[in-house]
Amino acid sequence: MMNYKTMIDKDSMYNTPPCWCIYMLGLVLDWLEEQGGIPGMEAIKHSKAQMLYDVVDNSKLFTCAVEPGSRSDMNVVFRTASEELDAKFIKESVEAGFTNLKGHRSVGGMRASIYNAMPTEGVEKLCDFIKAFDKNN
Repeated sequence: MMNYKTMIDKDSMYNTPPCWCIYMLGLVLDWLEEQGGIPGMEAIKHSKAQMLYDVVDNSKLFTCAVEPGSRSDMNVVFRTASEELDAKFIKESVEAGFTNLKGHRSVGGMRASIYNAMPTEGVEKLCDFIKAFDKNN
């Protein structure tokens, strides 16, 4: 780094830190601290997933094939009894403003990815939509 040839060859940017990335990391870490750190994020993650699983488990149309002890808190998978009803749910969910709920192409069904950036309000709205779809179909 103290070699002028290296600095000239690298246009004086041999060791320029990625300032934007460092700034953004600082913002994210501040936000994580406000959420209660890792334990707080774990509690939020689990409560969002439990809320969604409760709605699916208490539905007349939807089922979750994953046993409760093996369920993901990040990707909640569910389906109806038919591919046609799954397709109707996906179509209506897109019209209602939800995106990317269609399940994996080889598995089908639906998959709600509720990673840390997904606010609890978003999961609540999805739960309300599932309940309404369940009632109307």
